[in-house]
Amino acid sequence: MTLQDDKKIYYTLRFAAAMCFIGHGAFGIITKQIWCNYFAVFGIGHDMAYRLMPWLGSVDILMGISLLVYPTRAVLFWLVIWGCITAFFRPLSGEPFAEFIERAGNFGAPLALLILCGNNETSAKGWFSLVSVDSPVDAETRARVINCLRVVVFLLLIGHGWLNLIEKKGIMGQYASLGLSNPAQVAQIVGLFEIVAAFMVLIRPLRPLIFAFFIWKMGTELFYPHWELFEWIERGGSYGVLLALWLALPQVSILARNKLHYN
Repeated sequence: MTLQDDKKIYYTLRFAAAMCFIGHGAFGIITKQIWCNYFAVFGIGHDMAYRLMPWLGSVDILMGISLLVYPTRAVLFWLVIWGCITAFFRPLSGEPFAEFIERAGNFGAPLALLILCGNNETSAKGWFSLVSVDSPVDAETRARVINCLRVVVFLLLIGHGWLNLIEKKGIMGQYASLGLSNPAQVAQIVGLFEIVAAFMVLIRPLRPLIFAFFIWKMGTELFYPHWELFEWIERGGSYGVLLALWLALPQVSILARNKLHYN
């Protein structure tokens, strides 16, 4: 793989992580009602939650913008941690655990970018300096990036498939808004498809299928009945890890020749 190929992965993950946190922050500015449930985990009432949402949303947006302007390891590390925390608020507030793993792209995109750019910096200057790809990534690092992306894609696909199988109310609303006569049946079919797709990615990722899953994910995320644009932007991490995996997969044969096994 050439430096040009590595840069494509770098920019894909960089923009994907930025989309995720800018979209997430927009919901804080909008004061999305369901966020009150997550504040309630800490005993924070509705009134205080609505006052805090715009502040937290603004921080998310600033972090996302910083990735577009001047990405650093410190910000990427924070987004991995914060992405995990915000996703985990969902099961903590009583939602299915699938809601957490379905959002693996939120923390997976910045994590894969950290791995790609190298995360062995220990000095303060290293943590706050610009991260970039200035030379071809070595085969071992590339294998770790592919491993990370495969696991993240597996989680987000199996999580969304799980939510279909348990007929999540929001998903049922999406199918109903499309005019489908039997949303529950559609949910079961889609759920099984996404779970099979998840295991295909984990066991034997094939480049054409990864691209098909990328198109599938981008298209299906457009069907939210409310705040469609912001919902689509927030899930940029999901599209980004799929596209990054598609870009990285041509190196599988080279890795095999070098006896670097990542299965």
